[in-house]
Amino acid sequence: MTQMILELPSRNIVNSIMGSLEAYKLKLQASINFTKQKLMDFEKRYGVSTDYFLQKMAAEDLKGGDLEYVEWAGESKLLERLELELQDIERIHFELR
Repeated sequence: MTQMILELPSRNIVNSIMGSLEAYKLKLQASINFTKQKLMDFEKRYGVSTDYFLQKMAAEDLKGGDLEYVEWAGESKLLERLELELQDIERIHFELR
């Protein structure tokens, strides 16, 4: 675990930082939900899970070809990164003195 110590001039700044982190977490969650919906749209359109798509399918298997393949795979990677970032932020621990 990495530690960071901040000395802030007032409690208001502490509240502002904590509020900003909470707002960012909400934005991340909204992005996760939006990305999951896009993945579900692909899954419904092709009748397969994203895992199956990533393991078994190629651009030639999709109506939209390369562009749709890149979009579906990209959304999957984006979801992975967003979820990891949210997990990291949720592990932040504050100790006020």
